[in-house]
Amino acid sequence: MNKNVLYRSIPKVDILLGEKQIQEMIERYSRDTVMEAIHEEMEKLRAYIGRCEEEEKAKAQIDALTDNICIAVEAMHTPNMRTVINGTGTILHTNLGRAPISPEHMRHIAEIATGYSNLEYNLEAGKRGERYSHFEKLLCKITGAEAAMAVNNNAASVMLILSSLAKGGEVVVSRGELVEIGGKFRIPDVMEQSGASLVEVGTTNKTHYDDYENAITEETKALLKVHTSNYRIVGFTEHVEIDELIPLAKEHDIPVIEDLGSGVLIDLAKYGLTHEPTVQESIAKGADVVCFSGDKLLGGPQAGIIIGKKKYIDMMKKNQLTRALRIDKFTAATLEVVLMEYLSEEKAIENIPVLRMITASLEDVSRKAKNLARILRRGELEAKIQVVPCESQIGGGSLPLERIPSQAVAIQPTRISVPELEECMRHLPVPVIPRTVNDMILLDVRTIEERQFKVIASQLKSLLSEN
Repeated sequence: MNKNVLYRSIPKVDILLGEKQIQEMIERYSRDTVMEAIHEEMEKLRAYIGRCEEEEKAKAQIDALTDNICIAVEAMHTPNMRTVINGTGTILHTNLGRAPISPEHMRHIAEIATGYSNLEYNLEAGKRGERYSHFEKLLCKITGAEAAMAVNNNAASVMLILSSLAKGGEVVVSRGELVEIGGKFRIPDVMEQSGASLVEVGTTNKTHYDDYENAITEETKALLKVHTSNYRIVGFTEHVEIDELIPLAKEHDIPVIEDLGSGVLIDLAKYGLTHEPTVQESIAKGADVVCFSGDKLLGGPQAGIIIGKKKYIDMMKKNQLTRALRIDKFTAATLEVVLMEYLSEEKAIENIPVLRMITASLEDVSRKAKNLARILRRGELEAKIQVVPCESQIGGGSLPLERIPSQAVAIQPTRISVPELEECMRHLPVPVIPRTVNDMILLDVRTIEERQFKVIASQLKSLLSEN
């Protein structure tokens, strides 16, 4: 094989620019973009010829150059972030964007985002307003707090709270509550960035009232409780509840802060799950400041929500960090519409996707699984389709030991292997992310909306059709 002949057969740039397909790409996008793609694809082609040992394959790649250039140009203008179908059964899947927002809520948010809004404009007074005003009263009504605000995530909440209330002083926290909150971000590190000094008390499994009492000095600015929502210590354990710390904190005139992590506004024990401390319970027990995530059990957008005594919230609103950590109009609008659902627990369960998935009965999930299996069988796929029992999980660091009985559609392909099918599913126009168990593809329907069933079926037909 004479590679020099192959290199010389690569079309020159001016010839490529004269081709109809390339001209269409220039008209649709721009000459600069197309030229960039031409140079990149020609470099790839030369590299391929250099390592290729089969002449026919090299010629085929040369013949495909124009098509590859067009594909590259299209790829440059195709958003990388796309909708995916979550068949994993993990409801708050951090890698898949955690809490989904309902289409009904998104329609309102789209109206806000595509035009101007009163984000920081008081329509009644006709002057500058506050972006927290759109949801602060709702949060206070739902939780019983005096005031509220929000920043861009819960780690930011902790940092802002400590910077505002304890900068330059000490914060007492139980050693068993020094959690890592994900991505190697840890509570002690967040505290350090806030300018507060950490004072650890107790041991990993046991912390007593006396530990807190003995640690308080003139430098103590706050007592911090961190709810360990992403892990559990069981067995020989002891911890001090918020209401036990309140008298001690009042005696020394310091606030009690609680980081609830996931943050839940409805008692999930009523729906068969393990009881998770609610935000309302923390406020009722006397916590001065409480923070929690917006995109976990609340079912809203990524945000760090801070509620509590007005004097402390006002201090945070005036902190210079607030400007750097503030939420945008999308988050503010989404928080408002999601929190409005909590005015009725029944409506919240019905209209917030995360809560709907968590509380869906096994009977309803089984019906969905049978429906999806029936739709897939109609496609006459080269695969065995059956409904099997499985377990869903909450995810997102929430209720780590909780497993919810569920149903999945199991797919066993006959033409290709399960790993091959799983990879193909990830590269579909609407990617489908399944679980693989016992040489089967599992689609846990608890995390799949019924409106997505036909999309799954049509795409799998292109992969596994008998025709």
